[in-house]
Amino acid sequence: MTGKELPEHTRASGSGMPRGIWALGLCSMFMDISSELVHSLLPVFLSTVLGASMLTIGLLEGIAEATAAIAKVFSGSLSDWLGRRKPLAVLGYGMAALTKPVFPLAGSIAWVFLARFVDRIGKGIRGAPRDALVADLVPAERRGAAYGLRQSLDSVGAFLGPALAIVAMGWFADDVRSVMWVAVLPAFIAVAVLIVGVKEPPSAGVSARKARPDLLRGWRGLPRAYWRVAAFGTVFTLARFSEAFLILKAQQTGLALQWIPLVLIVMNVVYALSAYPVGWLSDRLAPRRLLLAGCIVLVAADVVLALASDTSMAFVGAALWGLHMGLTQGLLSRLVADAAPANLRGTAFGVFNLVVGVALFLASALAGGLWAEFGPEATFLTGAALAATVVVALLVLPSRRAQS
Repeated sequence: MTGKELPEHTRASGSGMPRGIWALGLCSMFMDISSELVHSLLPVFLSTVLGASMLTIGLLEGIAEATAAIAKVFSGSLSDWLGRRKPLAVLGYGMAALTKPVFPLAGSIAWVFLARFVDRIGKGIRGAPRDALVADLVPAERRGAAYGLRQSLDSVGAFLGPALAIVAMGWFADDVRSVMWVAVLPAFIAVAVLIVGVKEPPSAGVSARKARPDLLRGWRGLPRAYWRVAAFGTVFTLARFSEAFLILKAQQTGLALQWIPLVLIVMNVVYALSAYPVGWLSDRLAPRRLLLAGCIVLVAADVVLALASDTSMAFVGAALWGLHMGLTQGLLSRLVADAAPANLRGTAFGVFNLVVGVALFLASALAGGLWAEFGPEATFLTGAALAATVVVALLVLPSRRAQS
């Protein structure tokens, strides 16, 4: 079949990947540039400009992330019920874009809270439909590369955002409000790329309407293979925790406050460089091997961070952390898409994101408690022990089709 005979949504760009996948990746990249720029400065803005307490900042972040996790479940199920993914993705990205001017204009904590709340709802609305749309746009044998490419571009935005914040803080002489205005343009570019660049497959909506799932109980139709993937994702996530602890470790080793964003930049550069090649490999190798490699790298990252006594070791640990993310995150998305029926993909991603989000919260709470009671070494060594347990499980347990 020639390129001219292919449906428009599957036509490949010069790289061989459908244009819609590139558009979804670029959309994620521009929105991440915007969001990470704001998020890298928001704690400072809240505490120094608006006078918020650490408790207030913690509650704001906790409520915002919980809201996003819950919204993902409902938006995923709704996209299955409607048989349409793109409108919900546009709504979610659009809501996030509209909040960006509110941050520099905010005169009180309440305005920041409202903007952050709406921004996270937008993230929750777009997440599951977007991830399901990736699977709708590519054949099954190319899903690994597609999820890897989207994740790589997303990670490019995740390190460009903080890097742009560092440059802009110097340009605007530490005027946080002025720097936050820089985040507005890439957010609206992201929405434009999504609207113009992604053509939703017409067949997806038709087939979904013929087998429309129950809006509230569609998750009951997810097969056993999916729940095995969800169980693995949950256990694996319990073995890691928030990247905030990488920042705290780097600060403990003596890294100056001005250069703290470099920790996340290093992590996300490695993440971006590894995610697409790993996704490409997952279409050709057993995914179980790549998951095993990712777990082993996580063990190494935790050990290096536990033993780190200077900033160079902290950066090595951050780089290894980014590599483990590149080896696992896009691959887990591919496994979810492979295990879920086409008319329940949105629900599958919504439920997966919720259970993994809860696991990440529990892991981070455990890490914080260990840090406070026994110090950072206990936090990272416990993470290494949990990751090593996952390695043993992957080696010992019989191979399942969903994981191999």
